[in-house]
Amino acid sequence: MTRIVGLLLAGLVLIVLRGAGAETSDGLHLGVASCAGSPCHGSVQTKKTTDVEQNEYLTWQRRDKHAKAYLALESALGERIARNLGLAKAETAKICLDCHADNVPVDERGVQFQLSDGVGCEACHGGAERWLGPHASGKVAHDDLVAMDGLAPTDRPRARARLCLSCHLGDETRFVTHRIMGAGHPRLVFELETFSQIEPAHFLVDDLYRRRKRAASGVQFWAVGQALQFERLMLLLADPSHRGEGVFPELVFFDCQACHHPESALRWQRRASVGLGPGLPHIDDANGVMLRALARRLAPEESAQLDRDLPLLQQALAEGAGDPHSLAGNLAASAHRLGDRFDAHEFTRDDSRALLTGLAAALQSGDAQDYAAAEQATMGFAAIIDTLQSGHLVDAAQFAGLKAALDQCYAATQKEDSYEPAKFVAAADAVAKAVPAR
Repeated sequence: MTRIVGLLLAGLVLIVLRGAGAETSDGLHLGVASCAGSPCHGSVQTKKTTDVEQNEYLTWQRRDKHAKAYLALESALGERIARNLGLAKAETAKICLDCHADNVPVDERGVQFQLSDGVGCEACHGGAERWLGPHASGKVAHDDLVAMDGLAPTDRPRARARLCLSCHLGDETRFVTHRIMGAGHPRLVFELETFSQIEPAHFLVDDLYRRRKRAASGVQFWAVGQALQFERLMLLLADPSHRGEGVFPELVFFDCQACHHPESALRWQRRASVGLGPGLPHIDDANGVMLRALARRLAPEESAQLDRDLPLLQQALAEGAGDPHSLAGNLAASAHRLGDRFDAHEFTRDDSRALLTGLAAALQSGDAQDYAAAEQATMGFAAIIDTLQSGHLVDAAQFAGLKAALDQCYAATQKEDSYEPAKFVAAADAVAKAVPAR
């Protein structure tokens, strides 16, 4: 009976979430040229007479990696990956274009639309046909433009996370498999708040922004992003179409360094939260480690479920004990609930302090053995510390102490192939010790 209930729950979660994110037309995509006029977003200099700076197009074109995404397909690496996969050209293959360009159907492309523009304005903001005119008038509120079912509300953490993860992790329509990585594709790394910060912002969060849009804190973007990233991972894992090739499961779900590390590096140590012995690969649960730390602070009842079900999932995948697909469905449902809770939660200074110390404590218990968890934790520390500093919730001396400890985390995670867990644990401990007492 338990197995049947789990299977039904997994199927229900997949149906509900797929329905919410199903691929539907968002109208004609007019191309980046429709946004690039100098009176609109193509100004060479910032303007002080409007709600936005109006140089957003040039910021994207000159400094944003999304603008170069299509060019990566034409590079030597892109050609090599395509050749290894048996594709004629990366720049004509749907499997590549779906994330390296705004690959909408041909009949949804305007006369100025070009695939070679890469991940352009409408790839993130939605097809402009339905909202460009009212938007250009300057007389229609942002929320009303969103209600026209075209403009994407990227100011909202959940909406931004779903949008970014559709490529940076995958969804039911596009997915980077272990086979693609074996052909040469880099490992997918993503964290919502960090990636939002390192891509040059083409918007300024000021009082005008706050009047028009939601201005969530960095720690909230981090928390919601972790919940949705883990949810999406579990949904992909539970999806029957992602069972791998031949007798193997889909290996992309597993921690890379569980297999890919020098044999001379004696790395294995028991992790209580995984519950596996040596020689058994385990899934990449880095987002699960972050989510458990968040849940312990904000949703203890969900934390208990994660603590119970995640080791069971690891054992089911590695040892064949139990049904991994129903367990993944249960975990996806839990992550979905947590995402809703984090999206509605008002994160306080005490929350941020507790999350820094709680995450550091989790890593002390063995979860820092995996590079991916240390990588995610470093980005999480950065998001929380930046929120404390930008919100004037720490003084200059307190921020300097936190920043120095964070720099130790960056140094410990700088090189994946020579990662030493003990050094990172010490760096995480330094972060905890730098947290202001009050």
